[in-house]
Parts: sequence; C-alpha cells; structure tokens
Amino acid sequence: MRSMDTSALPHRSAPPTSFGEHLRHWRQRRRFSQMDLAHVAEVSTRHLSCVETGRASPSREMVLRLVERLDVPLRERNAWLVAAGFAPMYRARPLDDPGMASARAAVQRILECHEPWPALAMDRHWNLVMHNRLVPLLMAGAAPELLQGPVNVLRLSLHPQGLAPRIANLRQWREHLFERLRQQIRATGDAVLVALLDELQDYPDASGAAPVALAGEHPGVLMPFQFHTGHGVLQLVSTTTVFGSPVDITLQELALETFFPADDRSAGLLRTIAAQT
Repeated sequence: MRSMDTSALPHRSAPPTSFGEHLRHWRQRRRFSQMDLAHVAEVSTRHLSCVETGRASPSREMVLRLVERLDVPLRERNAWLVAAGFAPMYRARPLDDPGMASARAAVQRILECHEPWPALAMDRHWNLVMHNRLVPLLMAGAAPELLQGPVNVLRLSLHPQGLAPRIANLRQWREHLFERLRQQIRATGDAVLVALLDELQDYPDASGAAPVALAGEHPGVLMPFQFHTGHGVLQLVSTTTVFGSPVDITLQELALETFFPADDRSAGLLRTIAAQT
C-alpha cells in the first residue's frame, strides 16, 4: 500500500497559458503572497496584481526579475517570455545535436575518468543518456524491456524485474529515491515526474522486515547503496552533480550520478569487475 504526503505535490490541472496564469501558478507554488513577491521583486503590489490579472503587461526586465525571484526552471522561463510577448531566451538542444558536441565530449570524459567506479548521466526525467563502461555490467540481468531506450534509471532500479532484487538495502534506497523525486516535483511541477512517482510507488516492496536505518546513513545527505554482484556485495555511496549553465536548458537539467566504494573490499570488487571488460 502506498503512503505519501501529497499536500506539497502539484495537482494535475490545465497548464497555464497567459502570463498572469504562469505568474499565479508559480507564486502559489513557491508560497508567496502578492505582497511578499512584490517586496522581493521591488515592484508595487498594485502593479503586480495588475500584471497577474492581465490588466497590465510586464516588461521583459520584469519577467526576468520575477522568474529569478521565484526560482522558475529555465524551461518554464521560456514559456513565461513567450506568454508575455517576448522571444524565448534559453536554448534547448538535444545532447546529440552537433552544436552540443563539445559539451557531450566533456561529460563523457568526466564519466570515463571516474572509472573503475560507476558513473552515469541522466536527463530531467531520469532517463539514461550517457554512462561509463561499469554501468552496463551492473545492469546486466535486468529484463530486456527495461533496457530498451530510453532506459529510465528509476524504473530500472526499482522494478521487480529490474535491479530491485539485487539491492540489499532496497527499503532505504526506495525511500531515498522517492524523496529525491518528490523534491524535484516540488521544484519543477513536472507532470511526467508526478506520473513516474505514482508508477514507482505501485511496485511491490520486497524488502521485507529490513531495518529502518543503516550504519553510515544520513538522510538527505548520504545514503549507502548495497548491491549484490557475482563477486559479492558492493558497498557504495553516490554523489549527484548538476550543471548551472544559465543559457542552455539541456545542460542545466543534466545530472551526473557518480558512485564510490564505501570500503576497500568494494573497491577491489569494482576493479575486478572492470578488469573483465
């Protein structure tokens, strides 16, 4: 049975179309009153109200100031600009676009330099876009349909025919991933992520009477990842890196997940696995 707090997650509704609807939607999502937002944006409450109700049109400078104060994702900032009658400001080229060749090469270099530890890159919906040579070795044995592109890392990890049976601390890892996904939903309001969370929470939890907490666990900061392999159980920890590019949506939404051995034995196991490729 699923159990979650849905009060802070977005309700499914028609997406905003007018600038005022965009403004109201994100102001309420960020829990700002009109007075609060007017104060931090350094505009009058009356003028902000007129913009939100459509009685006044915002300048481009005001649009950019409001999206900055409300921490609106870059992808949504383009929608705000278009709704206000301005050209979009941020590029959104796919990672395989020729113009992204240098960025793609840089990301691949980072992943390869992380060997013999596993590392991968994901898009905003947790779809696998790049990886180093350790990742396919750890994914081996999952159902073929879960390995067909685009491979969703969360679905592959938690599906009963994916990697879930091999995760020794499945209960903790599930909750860790769910909380990360909830935080992302709260920040972006992405309906695709809401649907993904619903799907993942319907997967059976085969963790049984696993302990609630683990040694070395620091919720929200550090979560051990214990993974069964043919060579023994890997004890890993992971870090996530994001790019803060101010002009490119694809890079801004890209996340690199890098795993490190938590002990010498796991480091030796990873070196053994890497040597077999």
